[in-house]
Amino acid sequence: MSNKMQQNQKTTKQHGAKMTTTNIEAMRHTLSHVMAAAVQELYPRAQFGIGPAIEDGFYYDIDFGAEKLSDADLGKIEKKMRGLIARKLELTRKIRSREDAIIWAEESRQIYKKELIQDLPKGEEISFYQVGDFEDLCRGPHVNDTGECGPFKLMRVAGAYWRGDEKRKMLTRIYGVAFETEEELAEYLKRQEEAKARDHRKVGRELDLFCFSDLVGAGLPLFTPRGTILRDMMADYSLSLRKRAGFERVWTPHITKIDLYKTSGHYAKFGAELFMVHSQVNGEKFAMKPMNCPHHAQIFASKPRTYKEMPVRYMEPTTDYRDEKTGELGGLSRVRSLTQDDSHVFCRNDQIKDEIQNLVSIVRELYSTVGMKSMRVRLSYRDNEDKYLGDKKLWDLAQKEIKQAAIDNNLEYFEAEGEAAFYGPKIDFMVKDAIGREHQVATVQIDFVQPERFGLEFVNEKGEKERPVMIHHATLGSVERFLSVFIEHTGGWFPFWCAPEQVRILTVNDQVERYVSEIEQILSTVTLTKPLKGNDLRFKVDDSNESLGKKIRRATEMKVPVVLIVGPKDEEAKLVSLRLKDAEEKVKLGDLANYLQSIEK
Repeated sequence: MSNKMQQNQKTTKQHGAKMTTTNIEAMRHTLSHVMAAAVQELYPRAQFGIGPAIEDGFYYDIDFGAEKLSDADLGKIEKKMRGLIARKLELTRKIRSREDAIIWAEESRQIYKKELIQDLPKGEEISFYQVGDFEDLCRGPHVNDTGECGPFKLMRVAGAYWRGDEKRKMLTRIYGVAFETEEELAEYLKRQEEAKARDHRKVGRELDLFCFSDLVGAGLPLFTPRGTILRDMMADYSLSLRKRAGFERVWTPHITKIDLYKTSGHYAKFGAELFMVHSQVNGEKFAMKPMNCPHHAQIFASKPRTYKEMPVRYMEPTTDYRDEKTGELGGLSRVRSLTQDDSHVFCRNDQIKDEIQNLVSIVRELYSTVGMKSMRVRLSYRDNEDKYLGDKKLWDLAQKEIKQAAIDNNLEYFEAEGEAAFYGPKIDFMVKDAIGREHQVATVQIDFVQPERFGLEFVNEKGEKERPVMIHHATLGSVERFLSVFIEHTGGWFPFWCAPEQVRILTVNDQVERYVSEIEQILSTVTLTKPLKGNDLRFKVDDSNESLGKKIRRATEMKVPVVLIVGPKDEEAKLVSLRLKDAEEKVKLGDLANYLQSIEK
């Protein structure tokens, strides 16, 4: 350290009330420093990026140079961390001038810290914290000493572009988790193991639901016959709920002139995410459709409208295309071809409340049916940035409308500035899965902007032209992303009504062929009506020469909800032996159809 730096720096101990492990954010933040200190001891040439506290834990982005770090290396880092914690090292705070901070970064060979320092606003206080021999650019907060750090565990190593820019260097990100008690940590680790077992990519392979092909391309899932049944069941159920609520189905093409998106404002915001298509005839520029709202606006605008026909409700299950970054793709959670169960309402101002209530009812019914009844909503508002379109007064009105809608519908809600779509605020529905993880699913968005940009209008009661309000809605969101959540929620044990294979008949021997045919005839007459009408029963027969035990294991592995075991004694007694996930029972052959129809009631 230079003499000049020594003269200009100020060193203090952390001020304020004593921090304890009840200040979980401070503890997690401190642990990121402790981890960095341990890494510095083990890898002296490491260069450090950022290391924040996050939900459940912390991480640090580190440049290890030519060294490759893997999950196998986490044990020795964790051991070193525990040694630092046991020493109860105090965290000391230092203030440096901008000049001295840059000198520190240069002398420490910390190129990433130098960049961060240079980007700090002029006049801002530049603080550092030191734990042991490790010193870091940081605002805090922290606990007083490392002895106050509670239970933790390093979880995994991942790659992360510096400052999230894929054009910058890929750093190594080390994730850790931390909690106030050992019990909380143990419970978290238990949930993580459960999450691994439920991972939709793993379950999807095991149940033969979907696959990917390098020849087709990343983020472009291929659904098998079984997976197609599942996605069709969910999409059809969503359609049926909206049809009942007054929505009419429309269809729009998969490519569109980019002029449409320039008018709507989407091109300026998301032009980089469009798949472009050029006409070989005249060179005209088209884009693969990334969303449906501008198209539905054109259908509304195709003829004169009056107040008497409002609201106008459109729905369309259709595949859209977005050129997502390869590093952000993951199974069905983030894809380049996404099937949206999109809906749009064009209504008068005085109809907004009723229309939102209508949509909330649809969302509640669907997620209750699929077993995700724990629900709250995020009210996503604009912030003060200039990324939003439309008049601020109209935004204020729309934000009041969605808040009042949440109150009127007794929805548990929280407010989030900066999370709105560029054209309007939205209600984001959050549900919990079977292991307590929260997912954003359905949305309701109020839009005054697109009606204005497209010049949409209707004739009101006074004979005057008036702008309609546009309400965007997706019940599932994207079918693919919903399925990623639903598969993990159920672990592959889907509700009977939507299971790709609902019933499997297992033969004890080859002497019951005639009886199996009799059972098949009965099953072919069964049509389920709840929650989806016209749902013909899906069944298969396993009459292979393998042992009954092996057949049962195979059916269980495929998570078939109802297994019928048929042997000579069953035929003699005109019974069927049923194995369910958690029960076994015998049913009279004559009662079998009614029994299966009653499962979902």
